[in-house]
Amino acid sequence: MGVILHQKVDEDCVLAMWEITEDLDTLHSLVNLTESEMCRVNGFRSHCRKLEWLSVRALIATVLNPDVHIVYNEHRKPFLSDNSYNISISHSRRYTSVFLSKSKRVGIDLEFMSHAIDKVASRFINENEYITIDSDALQRHIYIHWCAKEALYKICDKQDIHFKKNLTLTHFEPDPEGGFRGTVHNMYGVEHFDMHYFLMDNYVIVYCTK
Repeated sequence: MGVILHQKVDEDCVLAMWEITEDLDTLHSLVNLTESEMCRVNGFRSHCRKLEWLSVRALIATVLNPDVHIVYNEHRKPFLSDNSYNISISHSRRYTSVFLSKSKRVGIDLEFMSHAIDKVASRFINENEYITIDSDALQRHIYIHWCAKEALYKICDKQDIHFKKNLTLTHFEPDPEGGFRGTVHNMYGVEHFDMHYFLMDNYVIVYCTK
């Protein structure tokens, strides 16, 4: 299927998504891998992991440049080899997403709503956060919380972050799309972020910039 979404979300940020319908050979044909990248993808035991990994590279090759490569620092934070954009990556089942900005920090998370997440909600939702009592909306509300905190975790470089203790979201209703504020309070200080989300099929996508 390839790119199913490619849009500017403000003057500096690009959100793109890929639907994985290709086989491994097709995805390989869409990317220019280095020798080390070839070794890495061939080292994955999971077929699905190979598809996810290659789809991210195919997405970057399509929306940016086939010669741009994704590299990682010691904290497994992704960067582009040419430093053209800051990047955040997420994938779940058949979708892959990237969030890009030339000058801003970025964070994105994508999740398929697959299980009874309400059973573990107390592990990452704190007493200052609102969760709906509407049983029909409960699962997606909790998933939006989870995705938002994953996005905040990424934008803060995964440093000194406990989802329940250090991250708080303002009150919002679990509509098909919307926004709210996220606050990070940790050893580095206090930061506030504008969060945006939307639902697609049975997936939640949340992103933020700073």
